[in-house]
Amino acid sequence: MNIDHLFGGDRGQLAVERAIAEFRAGRPVLVEAFGGCALATPIEGLDSTAVTALDGLAPGQGRLVMSGSRLHLLGAPDRAPAALALPDVDIARLARLALAEEAALDAPLLPLGPGEEMALRLSHLAALLPALVVVPLPVGALADTPVARVEADAIASYPRKRDAALHIVARASVPLDGAPQSEFVIFRGGEGLRDQAAVIVGKPDLTQPVAVRLHSACLTGDLFGSLKCDCGDQLRMTACAMAEGEGGVILYLDQEGRGNGLASKIKAYRLQADGFDTYDADEVLGFEHDQRSFAFAADMLKQLGVQRVKILTNNPAKSNALAAAGLEVVAEERVLGRATPQNLRYLSAKRYKAGHSLDAEPAPPRAPGQS
Repeated sequence: MNIDHLFGGDRGQLAVERAIAEFRAGRPVLVEAFGGCALATPIEGLDSTAVTALDGLAPGQGRLVMSGSRLHLLGAPDRAPAALALPDVDIARLARLALAEEAALDAPLLPLGPGEEMALRLSHLAALLPALVVVPLPVGALADTPVARVEADAIASYPRKRDAALHIVARASVPLDGAPQSEFVIFRGGEGLRDQAAVIVGKPDLTQPVAVRLHSACLTGDLFGSLKCDCGDQLRMTACAMAEGEGGVILYLDQEGRGNGLASKIKAYRLQADGFDTYDADEVLGFEHDQRSFAFAADMLKQLGVQRVKILTNNPAKSNALAAAGLEVVAEERVLGRATPQNLRYLSAKRYKAGHSLDAEPAPPRAPGQS
């Protein structure tokens, strides 16, 4: 009996989703690639006992695999991901190289081996820091263990397959303060294993350009009113403006911390307290300036019948993404939240480092330690 259909019909996709869950639980995953295997374990939550166990599988052959952003911060000449040899695995050294605010390379960089690049990509799908301890193993290793296995090619093709599987799973009217005629439409598929929401405010005319905002989730700002950003203001102002106008669609995307995840966002906040701006803090953690993809957001709009948009955003990358996905962007309108003493540096960094259309006019962002 063929029961593959009960598991989605795609064993590679199933293996990736199980691997994401294992990474989130802090457990290793065996990434299989042509020429060998890589037993990869996220640096987050790794303790000395686990490090010793990993080293025992292939003594002296362990490697610390990190993103190009983190390596560049440590002194690498470019931003290419690479590995460092771990002849003597030392948990303190791992923490210093992967997490410390001030650290430097202490060994030559090594090119990534089979499966290691896809293991880094798996850490992104799991919303974890891009730093892994990897033990190279021969094909067929650990056959009698419960370790999750996934092929590198399956990880590479996973985002495309998830985007293709995007579909509506629920919808209902949900009256909002300031926008009482609103409907929530929930999509499954797209990015990672997370549901995404479209909020249809009012009754937008789909034969005309529709007001649209792509809003990445911000727990601290949207829900708790954090003064460190302008996200909550942007969300509520947009909903009210759409309700008072001709309606529109807010895509509420589960992309906390510019795609880095909630835990990494809070780690970045701690670094900002030490003097780093929002982008420099992310680089210390090993992330690029923006980890998000908006291609699936365009598909959400198309499934809602939207083809032409008036995008409400300060971020030109969002407009460009919708246009590249085949939507007609007929206009851009800014959405400006309050400038507070706590968010001026954040707004300034977005303006000067990411090209956002903002009015914040403090001095350009400074590196930590500069007066």
